[in-house]
Amino acid sequence: MSNVICGLAVSVDGYITGREPGPGRGLGDGGVLFDWYGSGDVPSQVFDGFRLTEPSARIFDELASRVGATLAGHTTYTDSNRFAEGAPHPTAPLVVLSHSDFPPANPRQTIVSTGIHDAVDVAKRAAAGKDVGLMGGVLVTEALAAGLVDELILHQVPILLGAGRRFFHELPQHIRLGILEVVAAPDVTHLHYEVKR
Repeated sequence: MSNVICGLAVSVDGYITGREPGPGRGLGDGGVLFDWYGSGDVPSQVFDGFRLTEPSARIFDELASRVGATLAGHTTYTDSNRFAEGAPHPTAPLVVLSHSDFPPANPRQTIVSTGIHDAVDVAKRAAAGKDVGLMGGVLVTEALAAGLVDELILHQVPILLGAGRRFFHELPQHIRLGILEVVAAPDVTHLHYEVKR
């Protein structure tokens, strides 16, 4: 059965982008959030070109190998130039939640405009028994509010960005988390939580 998980790099002050993100600018001045993808000497077994430290490689590859489909919000999609290579994950298809229909950029993408529940259902079918990975702060918050998220992984980078797009937005109530694992690497701390129901 598919779990719905989210693993995003985040600054200590809670940002998943820097200032002025957008199409052609990606994360704005927040690219430092992904420096840990290339800061080690252990090649990722899932993502070509990633060379991680040993603790990060173990965490990253274990999570990445679980993902059978990715679900992103429209802002993440456009800021990432529509993932022109197909999808953010090398093998998993991409589902995009949008307020309007539009043609996907390639055959590995599916656009859903009928709400978060439908988008998660489509992504679970596409995942074929593996997990669904969520991308984008607004989408993750919407999925949390709807009770659809099973696990949260914060790859917390030791920097204060000071501005950008926040990981979490306002929620209608408290959401309790259980700590599954905390792994400190030289340049990122991996915080793995289960969402309590």
